Amino acid sequence: MSNKSTSFSIKNWSHDDQPREKLRDKGRSSLSDAELIAILLGSGNRNENAVTLSKRILASVNNNLNELGKLTLKQLMTFKGIGEAKAISIVAAMELGRRRRGEEALSKQKISSSVSVFELMQPILGELPHEEFWIIYLNNSNKIIQKHQLSKGGITGTLVDVRLVLKTALALGAVALILIHNHPSGTLKPSNADKELTQKLKTASQSLDIKVLDHLIITENAYFSFADEGLL
Repeated sequence: MSNKSTSFSIKNWSHDDQPREKLRDKGRSSLSDAELIAILLGSGNRNENAVTLSKRILASVNNNLNELGKLTLKQLMTFKGIGEAKAISIVAAMELGRRRRGEEALSKQKISSSVSVFELMQPILGELPHEEFWIIYLNNSNKIIQKHQLSKGGITGTLVDVRLVLKTALALGAVALILIHNHPSGTLKPSNADKELTQKLKTASQSLDIKVLDHLIITENAYFSFADEGLL
């Protein structure tokens, strides 16, 4: 039994079949998603090697890495051969990928369109099970000074402090704001509360010569822009 289990360890595969060596010799782009995950696992179980196990895990989420990133430790550990340590490795790798995407968007710095706001904020808000409200503070070149979480739990359930928004804008020397919140339900239609809050912040900001450039509602795969839709 132990010999059969050992035979499925990556180190016992033929050299050409070993994902680690393939990455080293042929480059990371030569590996499939399953082979990359297999490197994280190191071994499979008694009946399948790490690549086959990885393919089975990916198949369970329709080969979608974004969906894989949503799996919990408990869900991953339902697969035979995935213990806590391997599950943690997968979750950690998915989280690094998510953070990298966010940093790449942030490094662009300048906000040029609603799409650039979506690219920046989707990794932060797109997959959350609860609602959060964020503000992006911009200088006169539309470059990001700071992005800040203003509230958590939903606009209707959480008081958005307009005074705090404007106090922070003045302290940062910001001349423009972009409002962003997510809809975990997936709907892109703005609620009455969304519209009222947008108008409230716009009116208050105008008195200080600070512009509200846009308000984005973000879901996992799409967004709604108040500016693009002529609601500002």
